[in-house]
Amino acid sequence: MELMEGLLTRRSVRQYQDKKIDKETIKKIIKAAQHSPSAHNMQPWEFLVIEDKKFMEELRYIQRWTSFAKNASCVVIVCGDTDKAFSRDKDDEKWTYVDVDCAIATQSLLLAAWAEGVGTCYCGAAPMQKIVDALRERLNLPENIRPFAIVPMGYPAETPKQPDDRYDESKIKWIEKV
Repeated sequence: MELMEGLLTRRSVRQYQDKKIDKETIKKIIKAAQHSPSAHNMQPWEFLVIEDKKFMEELRYIQRWTSFAKNASCVVIVCGDTDKAFSRDKDDEKWTYVDVDCAIATQSLLLAAWAEGVGTCYCGAAPMQKIVDALRERLNLPENIRPFAIVPMGYPAETPKQPDDRYDESKIKWIEKV
């Protein structure tokens, strides 16, 4: 699949075939995500691959929009290590790029999966603190590991419906001189 085709055709998939994704395919998808850009190249991400069907079925009690995850082949939870992220914590400013870095890696994960014929659906964790805390507790994660995204993955049971063209030239502003 060519890059532009993947960018324009990837859609959220919530219905999956009863077919396991082999570990080598999952590793290939995560490898692509790990090649994402990150602030100061800190690469603060971690990827939890969960194949436990009981966890996947109970996930909806942590993040209510994941009820379909029970039918996925696996769930990848993209996490950020706040100790490794490019951050600033001084008297006059406090910020971190951990969520930005994880968002970029998650988008790469979604696109790499689609290129491999695997359907995904982005489900948020951060910035919803109750979900972050519940995942930390359920998965026994330390405080510095911040669950960012929940990504159910599986082979699509049907071809996702493609939307009309989303290109909107009115959202482009040309600035020739500032």
